[in-house]
Amino acid sequence: MKKLLHVAILLCATIAFAQKAKIQEGKWKNLKDITKYNLVFDYSNLEIPKYDNEEEFLKDKMQMREEKEAGAGERFKKSWFADREDRYEPKFIESFNKRFKEGEIKVNKNFDAANYTLKVHTTLMYADYNVGVWRQNAKIDAVLTVYKNDDPSNILFSVKYIEAQGNGAFGNDYNSGYRISESYAKLAKTFAAHLKKKAK
Repeated sequence: MKKLLHVAILLCATIAFAQKAKIQEGKWKNLKDITKYNLVFDYSNLEIPKYDNEEEFLKDKMQMREEKEAGAGERFKKSWFADREDRYEPKFIESFNKRFKEGEIKVNKNFDAANYTLKVHTTLMYADYNVGVWRQNAKIDAVLTVYKNDDPSNILFSVKYIEAQGNGAFGNDYNSGYRISESYAKLAKTFAAHLKKKAK
């Protein structure tokens, strides 16, 4: 029983930490009348823990895979970038929109009906690992910025989320792209919850 209680406490602490947000500019109430957001995703200057930059990370991971199997390095690089459009962005959109069952607020890419842009700038990405017995959640840091489409220099609101953590159900998340996509689902879920609670 004590072990279960300890695990529950740790789980709650992890969830709370994953939802930590730091306002960079503006106030939540600035968003109260916005119902549609055109999404823009930005991965520039991406920080990868334990590496100086993304290029060093890719070089290391590609070399490790290439030593085991010819061509595996390039396949990893291709999937690393493809996962952004194929996994992360659709997951964010799906997770956010399903929080508003009546469509009160909606986000999408290339959303012509939206007058405002929501820029999701991922500043840190860590896939962590799942090797069966041992695993850690993936995590991302991201800055979400809102501005009018025709006036990007006039920021209405900007908030940074720290350690949005993602994992699959029952630990079935051996693919790093899948684990990271769940971090984007968590990010969207938290942002949507904050909009409901604070943008009034």
